Amino acid sequence: MTRITKTLALLTTAAVALGAALPASAQAERVLKFAHVYETAEPYHTCAVSANDALMSATDNRLGIEVFPASTLGKESDINEGLSLGTVDIIYTGQLFAGRYYGPLAIGGAPFMFRDYAHWDAYRNSDLFDELTQGYADATGNHVTSLTYYGQRHVTSNKPILAPADMEGLKIRVPNAPLYMMFPKATGGNPTPIAFAEVYLALQQGTVDAQENPLPTIQAKKFYEVQSNINLTGHITDALLTIVGGPTWTSLSEEDQAALEQVLDDTATCATEQVIEAENNLTQWFIDEGVTVNEVDRGPFIEAVKAVHNGDMATWDQETYDRLQAIGQ
Repeated sequence: MTRITKTLALLTTAAVALGAALPASAQAERVLKFAHVYETAEPYHTCAVSANDALMSATDNRLGIEVFPASTLGKESDINEGLSLGTVDIIYTGQLFAGRYYGPLAIGGAPFMFRDYAHWDAYRNSDLFDELTQGYADATGNHVTSLTYYGQRHVTSNKPILAPADMEGLKIRVPNAPLYMMFPKATGGNPTPIAFAEVYLALQQGTVDAQENPLPTIQAKKFYEVQSNINLTGHITDALLTIVGGPTWTSLSEEDQAALEQVLDDTATCATEQVIEAENNLTQWFIDEGVTVNEVDRGPFIEAVKAVHNGDMATWDQETYDRLQAIGQ
């Protein structure tokens, strides 16, 4: 065997080995970038990673997915902008971030809009939700495929928060979307927008006194390490929109659009089921970790927030609000 032949043989062997080591998504003809701000252990991420094989199978390897977690492609406002720029193909995002582009869609992420999980579930399967996502598509060119349950948002702090008076002057971190300020402002708090990736350090250093998120997120982001109290305010029944960027969506055939939509719907179901299970188990887990978990009479909080539901901060009209409240009645 000549030196050249030996070299080619070695290169071929290396290429085969490298191919075996590449992720499955690299075998697809086109790999879609799926970006989000959540941790790799969270179901939003693990279910999205699993979607790659399903999408490759459904499209005969024409499409795959590579997932970029934990703000690696930018904070939430960045990845929303990236949809239209084509720098990302798919994102998870809060309804209040999407509501910056089409205000009425934000109603599903506003505080105390839903009576309970059943009301939220009926909403995501309603004509109203379909109309709102179409309005968003008309405004942006982007396509909403799915809504994933994110959980009931609760306030964490270093003191009990049992009544609206306990929120007075509390410097509480909120995501950087205006409607996240509705709950703190209505109850006397001082909302402070901070990027998700920076919250732990802000709590640890005392830049803010409190934050609010669902129990699975409080666990995943380890906020309980720097906050002594979890107060079960349940002030937002929250969810994540799965959105495909307009440039990406319009570049796909109808067949591949349908396949992607189904895979992303299945991904939403996967994560929703895991979040529900986690919520059911985490109260005791936090207690076992030495965290004080406070039951809260939500009535006074609800009354304070309902008074501003259709005030200056509302990005929806009265008809949309009334239709949402009538769902499931």
